[in-house]
Amino acid sequence: MNTLSLEEMRSYLTRTISSMNRNKLTGLLAEIDLRHYLAALGFSDRVSVGGWIARSTGAGNFGHHAIVVFPQIVEPGIDYSPARVFPNPPIGLHTICSTFRQLGIQSYFCIPSVAVANDSIGMTWRAKELGIPWEDAYREFPGELAGFQRRGQRYNFLRYNTDVSIVPDAYVPEEFSKEHLRVALSDHYISEMSDVDGIFWGRQYTYPLEIKEKTCGNDSRLGEYFGLDVGPFVKLAHYAAKRGNLHSLFIVREIADPEARELVAWRYITFDRLAQFASWVQQQGGRGMTGGNSAVVKIPKCEFEVLDANALASL
Repeated sequence: MNTLSLEEMRSYLTRTISSMNRNKLTGLLAEIDLRHYLAALGFSDRVSVGGWIARSTGAGNFGHHAIVVFPQIVEPGIDYSPARVFPNPPIGLHTICSTFRQLGIQSYFCIPSVAVANDSIGMTWRAKELGIPWEDAYREFPGELAGFQRRGQRYNFLRYNTDVSIVPDAYVPEEFSKEHLRVALSDHYISEMSDVDGIFWGRQYTYPLEIKEKTCGNDSRLGEYFGLDVGPFVKLAHYAAKRGNLHSLFIVREIADPEARELVAWRYITFDRLAQFASWVQQQGGRGMTGGNSAVVKIPKCEFEVLDANALASL
């Protein structure tokens, strides 16, 4: 059987993740918790798994080309033989990717191939382009990407020795799949990459999601607020600049205590309202997901709405 064990996936993550702090962990947990929450409300077929958006680099070429990639989640003990019958992409992903293509962003669904059992480093990817008016075949990924600069010298992305034991077993497969796909792309091409927490397919629009777990802060001018790092804010602004049928949502899993993680409510705000009400004065934040201090914009909590079945049905 051409399978990977949970232990092998976790071992791979120790080498590819530079640090695993509390913020990174809660971000990962919130992404997956949201999909469970949407599934419980009957919207499981309207939200994608996480992935990556990558943009071209180089003088005069920076940001002129972009792709978005979504992995099939590698589950432990499942046969991923290169000779197996390849799966069809999720139906909703076709519609999501059509929106991206209309805006000049090529979209790919990527599936794993395991030639040798428990050889995570040797695992490879195949991809088919979605959102196009014809049926594409699976091809080796990343293959040829127009507008992207090939890496002249291979870079060692598996150089860390990070303790990832705090990641619960149930969350390891998705994090492994995303990380492995990131390394596969980065090993061949130089690009600016950012994670896609998920995409929600609404009645009118397609919504890229930025998902965070937050406690509520308090400011003498704003009142209660939630903070958002500048990096994700700029990424949401990029989606807004593309516009068309593409909108975006900032979703907060509000908790009262970071240790207990007991849910207060799921809340959301559209980027239009976020940009309208975000404080113009940045604030020094705590340690971000990459381990460094972050700059934060603050958005009044009163501008968020509760994310429930009625809200989802209206999007």
